[in-house]
Amino acid sequence: MELSGKKIVLGLSGGVACYKAAELCRALTKSGASVQVVMTDAASHFITAVTMQALSGHPVHTSQWDARIDNNMAHIDLTRHADAILIAPCSADFLRKLAHGVCDDLLSTLCLARPAHLPLLVAPAMNVEMWQNPATQRNVQQLRDDGIKLFGPAAGEQACGETGLGRMLEPEQLLTELIAAFQPKVLAGRRVLVTAGPTFEAIDPVRGITNLSSGKMGYAVARAAREAGAEVLLISGPTALDAPFGVRRIDVQSAQQMHDAVLAHVDGQHVFVAVAAVADWRVANASDQKMKKQADGSVPELQFVQNPDILATVAARTNLAGYPYCVGFAAESENLVEFGSTKREKKGIPLLVGNIGQNTFGQDDNTIILFDEEGHTVLPRASKLNLARQLISEISKRLAKNSLLK
Repeated sequence: MELSGKKIVLGLSGGVACYKAAELCRALTKSGASVQVVMTDAASHFITAVTMQALSGHPVHTSQWDARIDNNMAHIDLTRHADAILIAPCSADFLRKLAHGVCDDLLSTLCLARPAHLPLLVAPAMNVEMWQNPATQRNVQQLRDDGIKLFGPAAGEQACGETGLGRMLEPEQLLTELIAAFQPKVLAGRRVLVTAGPTFEAIDPVRGITNLSSGKMGYAVARAAREAGAEVLLISGPTALDAPFGVRRIDVQSAQQMHDAVLAHVDGQHVFVAVAAVADWRVANASDQKMKKQADGSVPELQFVQNPDILATVAARTNLAGYPYCVGFAAESENLVEFGSTKREKKGIPLLVGNIGQNTFGQDDNTIILFDEEGHTVLPRASKLNLARQLISEISKRLAKNSLLK
């Protein structure tokens, strides 16, 4: 579980979005976190402490004069062994309190009294006009200057009937953001371009040639890069997956479309990770109309031409600073060590990730091998997200090494 062993103080301030805090609390506990809920008086007008206690499995604290704490110092004791404080929802009023050091209730006081190393994370939730008000924006900027991380807000329809920025992120999005907050920011300030999924090469308007790639590994790499602090662009072939939260996605179908999209966006990227299972060939004589079954039993004769090699093309464009740092993926059915090493050299790239095709497509876990100029390293079987995080860590080390050499 992603948050196993983590102790989270979940603070609720007043707002309709308190109903989402219930589902968030449930999601946090299911991810292995121990959740201590602290509510303001305003929050209790939208959801009860009984509900939050049932979901968290711990007594809810609402008063700074709580005698259940041995030393009667809840504002001190509740944070001393915590790994993070997450305020969700965080109202405009509570943003003001945080920005100006106001401590007139338990939640605001424990935020001010938190240890310097303890992350404070807030999920704003308010009316669009309140969010856009200059006073609120001044407070938001102060929070950012103070190192407080904001999750959202999102845009959309609001409880008041208006539409715009101010909606609290959804519970699953907040869970993703919280998990990301605990990941090392080894790619902070970097830009990463990732390709993922299969390509689809049309035979006619309703048929085509594709492969078994689910896109899971590429999407995991995109998520891991974003967790590591990078700005991530994902160019994806057809998949059933949702884009990782915070990652921009461009959808394509064919290898040629993926080639064109990559070349249109690769300039300025620090890292290019080619995870997509790109078709080697496309149909040269594809039909504009659906091919009909013939009465005489004859079948169409398909002619193939080779698709452009996206990875090799990008590798040839690497600039004098070594960007983009190119990483390729290779799925082989046999002799992975031999073919992987050869393919890395043929592509002209510094790092290649190899896996056995039939053991990875559509699966949630995998075993991969990293090939570089010094040889190869096996990363033992793990979830694809775990492997993606290890890969991103390896990429960051190589980027640092390259920077030292230049």
